[in-house]
Amino acid sequence: MDMGLERLSNAIVDMANLAQDSVVKAIQAYESGERVTQAALDRANQLSMLSTEVEELAVDLLARYQPVATDLRFIKSCLEIAYGFSRFGRYAYDISQVLEIYGDLSGCDKSVIRELSKKVTKMIETSIQSFKTRDMKLARSLREDDDQVDRIYLDYIRRQSEDKNITLSCALASTLVLRYLERIADHACYIGDSVIYIVSASKT
Repeated sequence: MDMGLERLSNAIVDMANLAQDSVVKAIQAYESGERVTQAALDRANQLSMLSTEVEELAVDLLARYQPVATDLRFIKSCLEIAYGFSRFGRYAYDISQVLEIYGDLSGCDKSVIRELSKKVTKMIETSIQSFKTRDMKLARSLREDDDQVDRIYLDYIRRQSEDKNITLSCALASTLVLRYLERIADHACYIGDSVIYIVSASKT
């Protein structure tokens, strides 16, 4: 049983590292105007395969050992966390597609995307670290970070609707990227909730 749980934990950490790398590279590529859609898709597919591997490991552990209490919570939470990391990969792919849709965005103001991406990548790191250490304080801090992300996103939506100088392509592209970042932040929170559940049997 212990060996199986370790394999499950290692698979989650592998997913975490790849998911973080996927988001960071997608954001960097968007800011620099580099088209990396195929590479982002490859990483998203790899995360999907790893998620399937986690599911198979979890089902095997449940069938063999019928775990209870903390072990059962851990296995159940790993399924939810794996889904979260797979969504990171999907949103990273979605970010990479924005350049394919709108073309050259070098003239767009990307300062709010840089600001939000820093907060979101920090949330990803926090969610990963909270899982590795089972740190409930770190996990709970994600909710406050998410509130900040929501405020930045909504404030941008309000401001860009009043900006007479912004082009339509810049406004739409920025809104899409910010929305994907906001969703990544949400999934980082869900991972934090799962860590809290593993430790305390509660989601809060």
